[in-house]
Amino acid sequence: MQYKNIRSNYIRWFLAKPKTSGFLFFLILSIGVAFSIFQRLQIIKENEDHEMRATLENLHQNIDQCLKGCYTVTLTLALTINDKGTPENFEAIASQLVASNNCISAVQLVPNGVIKYIYPLQGNESALNLNLFNTPSVKNEALKSIANRKMYFAGPLVLKQGGTGIVGRLPVYKKNKFWGFSAVVIKFRDLLKVSGINSIDTNKYYFQFSKINPNTQKEEFFFPLKEEIYKNRKISATIPDGNWKLSLIVKKQDHHYSVLFLPSILGFIIALLIGSFVTILLNRPKQLQQLVDIQSTKLLNSEMIFKTIFDQAPVGIALLDSDTGNCLEINKQFSKLMGFSEQEINSKNCQPTAHLDELINNELKINELKAGTISEYSEKKSYKNKDGAVVWINLRVVSLSKPNKKSNTNIVIVEDITLQRQILENLKKSKKQFKNLFKNSPIPMWEVDMSLVKNYLEDLNLIGEKVTIVENYFNENPDVILKCFTLVKVIAVNYKCLELLKIKTKQELIENLEQVLDEETINDFVKQLIAVTQSNNQLAYDTKIMNSDGESIDIHFKWNAIRGYEKTLERMIISTGDITFRKINEKLILNSRQKTESLINTIDGIVWECDIKTFKFTFVSKKVEQILGFTPEEWLSNPNFWKEHIYHEDREWALEYCSAKTSELLNHDFEYRMICKNGAIIWLRDMVNIVYENGKAISLHGIMIDITKSKNIEDDLNNSFNLVSRQNERLLNFSYIISHNLRSHTSNIASIVSLLQASETQQEKEQMMQLLVSVSGLLNETMLHLNEVINIRTNVRLITEPLNLKNYVDNVTKVFSKQIISKEVMINNLIPNDLLINYNPAYMESILYNMISNAIRYSHPDRKAIIDLKWIARSNKNILQISDNGIGIDLIKNGNKIFGMYKTFSNYPDSKGVGLFITKNQIEAMGGSITIESEPNEGTTFKIEIL
Repeated sequence: MQYKNIRSNYIRWFLAKPKTSGFLFFLILSIGVAFSIFQRLQIIKENEDHEMRATLENLHQNIDQCLKGCYTVTLTLALTINDKGTPENFEAIASQLVASNNCISAVQLVPNGVIKYIYPLQGNESALNLNLFNTPSVKNEALKSIANRKMYFAGPLVLKQGGTGIVGRLPVYKKNKFWGFSAVVIKFRDLLKVSGINSIDTNKYYFQFSKINPNTQKEEFFFPLKEEIYKNRKISATIPDGNWKLSLIVKKQDHHYSVLFLPSILGFIIALLIGSFVTILLNRPKQLQQLVDIQSTKLLNSEMIFKTIFDQAPVGIALLDSDTGNCLEINKQFSKLMGFSEQEINSKNCQPTAHLDELINNELKINELKAGTISEYSEKKSYKNKDGAVVWINLRVVSLSKPNKKSNTNIVIVEDITLQRQILENLKKSKKQFKNLFKNSPIPMWEVDMSLVKNYLEDLNLIGEKVTIVENYFNENPDVILKCFTLVKVIAVNYKCLELLKIKTKQELIENLEQVLDEETINDFVKQLIAVTQSNNQLAYDTKIMNSDGESIDIHFKWNAIRGYEKTLERMIISTGDITFRKINEKLILNSRQKTESLINTIDGIVWECDIKTFKFTFVSKKVEQILGFTPEEWLSNPNFWKEHIYHEDREWALEYCSAKTSELLNHDFEYRMICKNGAIIWLRDMVNIVYENGKAISLHGIMIDITKSKNIEDDLNNSFNLVSRQNERLLNFSYIISHNLRSHTSNIASIVSLLQASETQQEKEQMMQLLVSVSGLLNETMLHLNEVINIRTNVRLITEPLNLKNYVDNVTKVFSKQIISKEVMINNLIPNDLLINYNPAYMESILYNMISNAIRYSHPDRKAIIDLKWIARSNKNILQISDNGIGIDLIKNGNKIFGMYKTFSNYPDSKGVGLFITKNQIEAMGGSITIESEPNEGTTFKIEIL
């Protein structure tokens, strides 16, 4: 009994779930089909593996049989060797062995690893006398054969006599001592032919012959390697005698799948059809049950929907018995509107207190409903609810009976319209207030209808077009503008508008509307038309209008579409506020501003204004264009213009100084340099004042005055003062030199003259005369030196010309050729060949002469003299550097009198102390300078600055 119940439950479960049952049938049948296909696939694979193993085994046996025959041949050859180690009857025996074995192409005897005997020799001559142990390609395998004491097949390898082959070597021992090898040579193609490889079905299988190379230890393949095939399913066998590996690979791994493809598809299709049939068969009872459930659900849903609508409706609904007048059912909203409960309404026959005439009217309509003459009626009425408040409702009574049949149930629908009534009342009040505000507004106002204008522009296809296209159209068709003006309909104007235009009534304005038209008004009206084409509902601009007396009035025109009329433009509000007084004041302000700007622009300086916190300039006078070359617009467009155009050497301190004084709220002025537009640098004096408003510092005002000329004059004065000071100093020193030297010579002459007068003998007189001649010669030399110095200092207009400096150095060195040869002086002229300088030729020659002569004169006695002349070019100056390795000068001791007149620093008798003095004066006369660097016993370097 329990078994029957379980079976019944299973049957019911399957009947209740036809799709699941069908899917289970399909799944079970699919598993069966898949299992059958899998078994078939395994059988195919096993048959294929068996076939591959049989083929490979046959190849292996054939090769193994060939190798065993080779072993017999090598052993027979080894037996031909006598006890003395000499083969006997080698040719005869070898010929028989080769003839009896098809796979062998040649035999060899290799005493001590050297091939001495070969049969047949013809074609194998190149292998004769080959030493195996000296050949790297075969050495390892030969040694392996000796180590294993058995025959080993080397290769396949490239044979010395040509071609590819396998060499089998049997180590031979005599009296337990290695004699050599007995070897056979097998051509690789002969081995393949004997093995039967050529008989393999190449459509199904791919054969590969490989070996681990003893030298590289990498697998070496002897047939073309096809990696995509070599990775397929394969079987392999090894031949130990040669360490060979035979591989047989399946070319197409999935060819057996194609055999099973059609049965698989058919099996799954049959399983799918059976599963679908079971699903359809079991789905019939369920579909019938679903139809029943759907109908039940619809009925239930309809009832629930009606109940939900009835209870949750925003209007009051009641079911009324037309015979008794009692309410059968009411919703919550109905109870709320009436202010009574369901029981109270039933007791009052669903009729609230109402006016007497309205109540009679209701009774008539109800009687008509009972009689079936009407199916419904509706009316708006007011009543007092339970709290005594008056409520306005929209009452609708509908009979539920069929046409021409007596009804006993009516539906009463009550909608609260109290808020709507209140909104209507408020709207009436709002309209009245709007009219009062419009008429009594202190601003002149118009109400116009622009719908005809928009329709006309729409007919002209101007709505939505680009502004430029519309403007061009109106310019080309002025009659269209006048036509649009006539289409403007004035709905109303207020009293202030009539007063502004000096017109008494709206009708008079409409009749004389064209009086406001002039050229400016027409242009402004075009703005309105363009706004219409661009769907702009707001427009504002300043314009002029004419009153009835022909007077021009400035107005602010403002144009707005009333909400709800944005698309049609049927109602537009226009305000035309009188701004004549404002325009007069603006003109006065503008004139005052223009006068102020004109006054500012006449000031000989840049007047400016900037923010006290950010230093952002808000005003710059036009004088900036005359002083710096920039326009005020260029300055104001860049917030950092002032900071960026301060000269880089002054920028940091100028900004810090200005910031510090501003933070202390102190007026200040300072001088700095700025960069002009053309790149020039000018000096400015900036005078800055703090501007206060309501006791708070808000901005900076200032004026920048160009002081470049005064700065240049100041620099010229300083330079002149320095020049005069130096000249005075030199003149003073020169006066000391003159007074000292001349006084010395004159005193000497006076002394000699006194002695001459006192001389008693002729000999003494002659001696005194000789001394007098010597002293006068010295005086003459001194006068020449002083005259040369005076000429240098008084010659202010020196003639300069381009000089090739290297050529001048070479010319001066030629003057000293005798001294250079005698002292073995080396002069290194490192000055560029094409260097040209502007200099006085006489001065340049004199300077070079003095410098080189001093370097030669004061050369060190213990080493060869070397003089280097270099040209050093720098960004701001050029230097001629003259160095030597002479005796040097003690600058600590003599540094302050190096360039003094008659100052000597050596014991040389021809040193007079004039050359450096004259050289320095010549260099300074050309605007340059000279410096010295020297160490005693090391050398001296002079650096001459040349402008």
